[in-house]
Amino acid sequence: MAAKLALRSIARGIANLDTEIAEIDEELKPLVKKATPTTISRTGIGIQHAATLLIAAGENIDRFGSERAFAKLCGTAPLPASSGQITRHRLNPGGNREANKALHMIVVVRLRYCDDTRAYMQRRLAEAKTKKEIIRCLKRYIIRQIYRDLRADLATLELRT
Repeated sequence: MAAKLALRSIARGIANLDTEIAEIDEELKPLVKKATPTTISRTGIGIQHAATLLIAAGENIDRFGSERAFAKLCGTAPLPASSGQITRHRLNPGGNREANKALHMIVVVRLRYCDDTRAYMQRRLAEAKTKKEIIRCLKRYIIRQIYRDLRADLATLELRT
């Protein structure tokens, strides 16, 4: 009986937290839409992903000298991982892991719903690249897009406010 009561109490707590998360998400939507209209218009980038990347960028995205610095912050800057005659790169294990996770989910969505991304995957598979390498390349491509979009969005946000 005590176990049932404890489980019921935990379930109520989870339900309350779910409600609270939903309320906060509703408050977050208009803020992110206002701050990043171009960014969220891209395929695979939703409110949560845009918010995560916006937090990673911070209020002043100009503090990054280039998109390479932003890529490094997000853990998508390539690191050499070559051995012998094979030349390879891997993702940087450092950086903001939440931003990297958001980028990974954006890649997964694009691989599922974007014909251009699927064609890219097939072309790179034909070149004998592994799926990990292809996802690394896609993350790098997406971070370039997002960096440009966030810079533009935040520049126009300053003008709008």
